[in-house]
Amino acid sequence: MTKVVVRKFGRLNTGQSGTVTQKRVWDAGSGQFTTVRTIDAQSKTLSEDLNYVFSKNVAKARRENKAVAGVLDRAPTKP
Repeated sequence: MTKVVVRKFGRLNTGQSGTVTQKRVWDAGSGQFTTVRTIDAQSKTLSEDLNYVFSKNVAKARRENKAVAGVLDRAPTKP
């Protein structure tokens, strides 16, 4: 018999330790604010920090795709 373990694979660490810093900077090209996240490369939680920033980037891309196409993660149909 194998033991089945069920758990959520969401956020492992709910409290960020402060190794990911976030700034809002003005982009002169687009004329809008842009969020820039920086990671401390010498941090003990580097892999979690990379995962956090990646998940934020994916969420942003999905929101933008939904605004353009009206659906998530699908290319618009060809006419």
